[in-house]
Amino acid sequence: MKRLAILGSTGSIGQSTLSIVEQFPERYSVVAVAAGRNLDEAFAQTVRWRPQVVSLATEELAGQLSARLRQAGVTGIDVVYGTEGTVACSTLPDADFVVSAIVGVAGLEATHAAILAGKPLGLANKECMVAAGEILTRAAREHNVPILPIDSEHNAVHQCLRVGAHAEVKNIWLTASGGPFRTLPLDQFASITPEQALKHPTWVMGRRITIDSASMLNKGLEIIEACRLFDVPASQVRVTVHPQSTVHSLVEYVDGSILAQISVTDMRLPILYALAFPERPASTLTFDMASLRHLEFEQPDFERFPCLRLAYEAAEKGGAHCIALNAADEVAVEAFLDRKIPFMGIPRTIEQVLASTTEAHPATIAGVLAADREARQTARALLA
Repeated sequence: MKRLAILGSTGSIGQSTLSIVEQFPERYSVVAVAAGRNLDEAFAQTVRWRPQVVSLATEELAGQLSARLRQAGVTGIDVVYGTEGTVACSTLPDADFVVSAIVGVAGLEATHAAILAGKPLGLANKECMVAAGEILTRAAREHNVPILPIDSEHNAVHQCLRVGAHAEVKNIWLTASGGPFRTLPLDQFASITPEQALKHPTWVMGRRITIDSASMLNKGLEIIEACRLFDVPASQVRVTVHPQSTVHSLVEYVDGSILAQISVTDMRLPILYALAFPERPASTLTFDMASLRHLEFEQPDFERFPCLRLAYEAAEKGGAHCIALNAADEVAVEAFLDRKIPFMGIPRTIEQVLASTTEAHPATIAGVLAADREARQTARALLA
């Protein structure tokens, strides 16, 4: 029985993880959940799974949850809050595996703490690896902690890399759907609305990641994440636009062989892979081979998607530039969703922030968070 701590339990990855636990009750149990601000869902999850620890975003929410649990006759559960509460979940002695699925850098300290505590990690939070990947991967090596990617593209790469040595890898290919604007004429980009950008053709995701997919900044973050997870330079991480989203990623080897991972577009599959690694338990997630009748692969258009170019530039410099890329994007996406800037204002804001970012490599999580705050302040000042 593997006992799970789920950071971000009320989000899409967290709920998909719980569905895996539901499907495999003999393999997995839940001992801790960090539920953020979703009080109703946190209450439902606590009653259903009876974890040892539940963390909410604020003291007020934690108090409300405690009161509701008392009224329901549910006792013996430690309700905590804030960053300290999330860290308590990720370092719980009884937890055998931590799923890191809190969006943004909010889960960074808890993710780092889990690694320092020797907890195997299923990583669904690409922002943590983008902002602090140099620190996290070094800590994972020092503490002999495996980091299993849950992001579908990196999970696919992880699977393909199991058949060859690191020195035999020529290129890692990340596939991108191209989002809703793959074929939209460039002269219409100025009039793109949030409603249009939120209509992803393949995946159902949160608002920020959906906008990032539309701008291909999401793929840019994945380039940086791949560099950190698989210890390769940015020049060895390539992107191909694959509208069908059937091939999740590919690994090209020096002998000319290319291995692809193909599966249904269902996040439960990469979650199950990470939870069960190195095993492959049987599941109900089957793939229709008929869908392979038509596969397209295209070169990404850097003029149409300047965020992808900016991500490559940040990946080459590393450190503070990767932190600033992620922070500036989050601020710019929020401004776009609030209709304060146009869609192409997102890459313009990021480029301006990157231009003012110094070449530094923070050595601590506190240093990373300070650089993140500085980049956000710069972005907000530019937008103001």
